Amino acid sequence: MSNNEFENPEAQPPKPAEPVPPTTGTATTVVAEEKKGGWERDVLEKLALFAVKEQRARRRWSIFFKIAGLAVLVFVVWSAFNYTKSEAEPVGTHTALVEISGTIEAEGRGSAAAVIPALDKAFAADDSLGVILKINSPGGSPVQAGMINDEIVRLRKQYPKKPLYVVVEEMCASGGYYIAAAADKIYVNKASIVGSIGVLMDGFGFTGLMDKVGVERRLLTAGENKGFLDPFSAQNPKQKEYAQQMLNEIHQQFIDVVRKGRGQRLKETPETFSGLFWTGSKAVEMGLADGFGTVDSVARDVIKAEDLVDYTQTEGLPERVLKKFGVAVGSGVAKSMVGSNGLQLR
Repeated sequence: MSNNEFENPEAQPPKPAEPVPPTTGTATTVVAEEKKGGWERDVLEKLALFAVKEQRARRRWSIFFKIAGLAVLVFVVWSAFNYTKSEAEPVGTHTALVEISGTIEAEGRGSAAAVIPALDKAFAADDSLGVILKINSPGGSPVQAGMINDEIVRLRKQYPKKPLYVVVEEMCASGGYYIAAAADKIYVNKASIVGSIGVLMDGFGFTGLMDKVGVERRLLTAGENKGFLDPFSAQNPKQKEYAQQMLNEIHQQFIDVVRKGRGQRLKETPETFSGLFWTGSKAVEMGLADGFGTVDSVARDVIKAEDLVDYTQTEGLPERVLKKFGVAVGSGVAKSMVGSNGLQLR
């Protein structure tokens, strides 16, 4: 072998290959480990998904039960407010009952619009042997009281064989007694408050206070009496006299109603129509009432029909809200124009 062969790099012999580590079973182990990790991950994902689904289901059921409970509560409240006792049809002979409770005014249970239809139904019922008008009122509007009084007089003429008795509990004063005077008889409790046969018009005067704080009243009217009894202006003697004449006229109407209704039973004294009020026992002595009794005792012992059917009309919640809103708006406008609380039998 010549030296030229060793000098040529291409002619050098190849180096021995490095040993390769054994590969038997390596790929299988990696695949097994990957499969093992994937199975655990799948289980964890399924558990997490199941937990999320359960939480969502619980939330949906919770919302459902809350809505259902609220709906039931609203229905119960609505039913309670919307219940009308007079809708029940009576069966058999009975005593008809109508209640007047609270102030007699153009709204609510003491209004003519509520009382008159109830009285009409009570008298018109074929099986009612008599009518009891239960009154617990301090008085109120002379107009509303007069309308109810007139209707009682009309019904008594239309149904002469069907009596109407008033039963007083706590109080039957002023406008309440204006109504009661139209009844066949009036029954009271010994401690009831009865009477107050008078009329009033109340208000306030702020002129002295305005002078102290330096407030000037600027009132413009077309018509010399348009600012009638304005509380922020000095009292006009002429307007005061006119108001007093009007009060006296309404008072005389009240007196005439009582005299006509009570007739010879009334033991009139100078104080009878003075606006005073008396206990039930004193009212019986004065002829303002006829005796002592309750709703049950009058139905049982006087009318001879112990079963009671209540014809009192009650308003549903929607009607009540709408009427309150309408009356409040109308009352606000009226008071802003008149500037007075109006005439009151109380």
